[in-house]
Amino acid sequence: MKTLLSGGTVVSMDPAIGDLTRGDVLVEDGKITQVAERIDAPDAEVIDASDRIVMPGFIDNHRHNWQTAFRGIGADWTFGQWANAMHNTVKPHYTPEDVSAATLLGRLEALHSGITTMLDWYHVAQGPEHEDAAVQALQEAPARSVFCLGAGWASPVSVEADIRRVRARLDDDGLVTMAWGLRGADDTGMETLARELEVAQELGLRTSLHTGGDHRPIAAMHDAGLLRDTTTFVHGNGIGDDELRMLAAAGSHLSVSPDVELKMGFGAPLTGRALAAGLRPTLSIDVVPSVGGDMFSTMRTAFSAQRGLDGGLRARDLVHFATIDAARSCGLETRTGSITPGKDADIILLRTDDVTVFPVTDPIGSIVTAGHPGIVDTVLVAGRIVKRNGALLDVDLASLRNRLLQSRDRVAAAAGIPLDGTWNPKP
Repeated sequence: MKTLLSGGTVVSMDPAIGDLTRGDVLVEDGKITQVAERIDAPDAEVIDASDRIVMPGFIDNHRHNWQTAFRGIGADWTFGQWANAMHNTVKPHYTPEDVSAATLLGRLEALHSGITTMLDWYHVAQGPEHEDAAVQALQEAPARSVFCLGAGWASPVSVEADIRRVRARLDDDGLVTMAWGLRGADDTGMETLARELEVAQELGLRTSLHTGGDHRPIAAMHDAGLLRDTTTFVHGNGIGDDELRMLAAAGSHLSVSPDVELKMGFGAPLTGRALAAGLRPTLSIDVVPSVGGDMFSTMRTAFSAQRGLDGGLRARDLVHFATIDAARSCGLETRTGSITPGKDADIILLRTDDVTVFPVTDPIGSIVTAGHPGIVDTVLVAGRIVKRNGALLDVDLASLRNRLLQSRDRVAAAAGIPLDGTWNPKP
């Protein structure tokens, strides 16, 4: 029940510990118990972490995981094309099995790339059987996940009954917990939004909400007294600097999806403006039909975009966004997000001897500028080793790939979608 990660370069993301050029991390019963330059633990299983960066696992706090089967199909799409394609054309043909296959393989793909915690922003809205399939798939994956249950795209239909049903099944102690994906006031009206926030508070649920535009949605919520420190606002492109200050004052959180926002025309990601307003941004992937699914490329896009605007970000900021800041946004900062004694051991080991990153002179700089899923050697979730020597453990990937291909092909046939790269949906 003891594991010693020995001799690695420790990037702890804990200011009290800092970075260790050569360090050990002791894990006991799933928890981090010691972090030091050298630890004597003769009864522990030793993992040689020399030529490795030892760091907290990444946290993706906004991904629509049900779309995994159509990875890459929307590389050239606008936002309008994506919305019409995935919500109006693809989604109506989804069965619970389609949700299950996409959710499980998508979660494993994220885990493989070092994302130990992921908020799965679910808005399939096809009924209880689909919701249960998503929850079960997340529970089958050996990873920390937040099932963020939401209504359908711009749906006028409340999911309160579904929220209460699933909440009775998911408590806050397991690896799979729950949040509420709220509809915005533009879709439902301020009164309904207030009601749903009230129910979320009653049930002890954090919330996530897509927002943006120059019509001052945050100011409207502020004036209505609806900003919460338990809400993460997604995207936000177009909102004013004063609205960002309102979020900061309320203790709210911001999730930036830089690849989607840039390529779909949302506008510049808000990383720099958020920091200037006193708001710590976080990072997320969003949708893999249009962008890659790993945090390395997401950090790199956010870094390059903001540096191109004002040169203000530092590489460490990006790692901070993707670890401890994101943990706070999910209400998990006491459990994960840093290598801190007492926290769950959600840890990844990155190869520093791989030719694509070697030599590693500055670990943080290498993670952000050159990192990629291929250097993720080992992954621990709550102390359990789920990936070792570059391979996920106890996972039948061949069977899962076959399930997902069958799902994709069936949905595509039912929806009349070509799979030869020629689909150009209307916006």
